[in-house]
Amino acid sequence: MTRGRAGGVGESPTKYRALLALVVAAIMALSTAIYVGVGSDDGRRNRNALGDGRAPHNSAAPASTGTWVGTWSASPSAAEPGTEATGMADRSVRNVVHTSVGGTSARVTLSNLYGQSPLSITRATIAVSAGSGTAAALADTMRQLTFGGGPTVVIPPGRQVMSDAVRVVVPHDSDVLITTYSPTSSGPVTYHRHARQISYVAQGDVTQDTTGTPYTERTGSWRYLTALDLLSNESDGTVVVLGDSLTDGITSTPDTNSRWTDVLSDRLRAEIAAGRDLPRYSVVNQGISGNQVLADGLGRPADNPSGLNRFGRDVLERTNVKVVVIDLGVNDILRNPRLADPNAIIAGLRTMVGQAHARGVKVVGATLMPFYGHRGYTEAREAVRQTINAQIRAGRVYDAVADFDQALRDPYDPRRLRSDYDSGDHLHPSDKGYARMAESFDLETLKGSAPAEL
Repeated sequence: MTRGRAGGVGESPTKYRALLALVVAAIMALSTAIYVGVGSDDGRRNRNALGDGRAPHNSAAPASTGTWVGTWSASPSAAEPGTEATGMADRSVRNVVHTSVGGTSARVTLSNLYGQSPLSITRATIAVSAGSGTAAALADTMRQLTFGGGPTVVIPPGRQVMSDAVRVVVPHDSDVLITTYSPTSSGPVTYHRHARQISYVAQGDVTQDTTGTPYTERTGSWRYLTALDLLSNESDGTVVVLGDSLTDGITSTPDTNSRWTDVLSDRLRAEIAAGRDLPRYSVVNQGISGNQVLADGLGRPADNPSGLNRFGRDVLERTNVKVVVIDLGVNDILRNPRLADPNAIIAGLRTMVGQAHARGVKVVGATLMPFYGHRGYTEAREAVRQTINAQIRAGRVYDAVADFDQALRDPYDPRRLRSDYDSGDHLHPSDKGYARMAESFDLETLKGSAPAEL
């Protein structure tokens, strides 16, 4: 028996080279398939077939320590005005987000939902912030993100991508910096307008900068980024809150994480730490200011898509969702040029509940808070609000109820917010009002699952 020079038993160098060429071709084909798969997700199906909490197959990902949950999210709400031509070409966008739970590995979701041309991201990074109100990062936490194993990804118009998992220790209740760089023009930019959190922009590719010095431009919006997931030992699932400006926290103090969902997350964690038997869940915010149950905004895809339109994307496709809290309906009453039909609004809410139940997700629903004194108030609209609340309280809409109306209304005039809970516009709460919403939320309603359908 002879041994070939290439090391294979009885193989010639020519045959070895042919075999090697086949292996290389197979690897290239697999890489192409991975790229196409990453770039083709429209956000209406499972983003990488890992929504069940398993870690993606990636050399940077740990074997299996914990559960994948959402620690932060924001709904893409519109195309950013003024970015139609150039987008954010040759600029580094450093989004600042706040975690509800901690973890040991991270992955992010980027969206080009409202883009009209492919979005090329040639570098993206993640790092823990060096402190509130700064673009500086803790140097030892700076990590480069990859997509299908490579640093570059192209996101087609109307699509989104999820990064590979990367090892990084992210504490709960911390700010995280997620930075993207695009060298070419691609607009308009997909964004979430009312972040109530200052983020940053710099010229050129300074995605790996840890000093924060180049980031001289400040913005109150989140761009491209729609989710941060963590592999966590602190949480067993995700609570998704679907709402309008009351959930978006439009009148809360910026950079203080005073939205009612932030306070709810802190309260749940504190109660568990004190020994209370409650589910270990993270809380993510899917509020869009001005959102309605039934009506979309203008454009295609629609700016500010209705709760019904975005329920699959913004709720059911969140990572490891266990419970959804719905706080919608006030804008259907206030923004309707004619008197809103309470039965139509209730039917829309029930449709979302049915979709959640089909996926085994429990639904907690909020009563609609008062708005007497707001410019849109009329007695007829108040009657619609009361009709919807009566159905919610009677248990004819949701699995459980968060009675925000009762918690925040003026006891001497239930048509209006209590003065110290009112931001001043007689519709949106103050920081104290948002805190009261979270404090009134019955944490026991997070237990259990969706009722069995008969």
